[in-house]
Amino acid sequence: MNKIGILQGRLTPSNGRGIQFFPFEEWREEFRLAREIGIDEIEFIFDLERYEENPLWSPEGVAEINDLQRKFGVEINSICADFFMRRPFFRTDKIIQHESIEILKKLIKISRGGKAGSVEIPILGNASLKTPAEQKTLIASLKKCLPIAEECNVMLAIESDLPPSDLLNLVQAFNHPLVKVVYDSGNSAMLGFDPYEEVITLKSYISNIHIKDGRLAGSTVALGTGDANFDRLFQGLKEINYAGSFILQAARGEENKETETIKNQKQFVERYITEYLK
Repeated sequence: MNKIGILQGRLTPSNGRGIQFFPFEEWREEFRLAREIGIDEIEFIFDLERYEENPLWSPEGVAEINDLQRKFGVEINSICADFFMRRPFFRTDKIIQHESIEILKKLIKISRGGKAGSVEIPILGNASLKTPAEQKTLIASLKKCLPIAEECNVMLAIESDLPPSDLLNLVQAFNHPLVKVVYDSGNSAMLGFDPYEEVITLKSYISNIHIKDGRLAGSTVALGTGDANFDRLFQGLKEINYAGSFILQAARGEENKETETIKNQKQFVERYITEYLK
């Protein structure tokens, strides 16, 4: 059964913090709001800014996260580690690279304690792969973390702007069952990729799906108003028998109407799930 979740912060007014952020003051309240509108899970954000204050970073914070999961029945199954988009494993010096590897190792251990089965690593934007040498460095860095991932049974899921065949080659280079892919429908639309081709190419490597819409060579827009071909996407998902989650990462709507916006986005995805996956 496919679950529908939200990316953390989407149920919280931005108040000038941008599209995507960790809501330090409001993160607890999002569990209650998610429960009220029938959201199954929240994808936690771990970003560079104030990362040591993130509740994921302390045993007390993880215990509180687990208490909230139990209280409201809203799960944390994945962690979006935007930290590594701000501080990639490549295009940096050896000291920063080592620090990033150690932070990922700790985040993997924390994920097991917080009951999240996946740490998502965005390799796009500032962290987009540009050369074979950068790809080699990325692979070597993540491989150093795989023994911890095995011990904790936590997946490392790569979100990338690579074409589907290149992304497939990247994950296959690890030759490891715990290295997967996060698929993003909005990024696909903005890059001009065919979602059906992507899904059929990546198949079982897809561990999670971010739902958003976007304009070709443009930016994120409201669901159904951009160039994302959701029929092609869900046809592909039907053929590969996708049973994972859909995480709402769509454009933010009117300020202080976040609950209404998420309800509408949830209904949008549910229509496609009903038509193609049930």
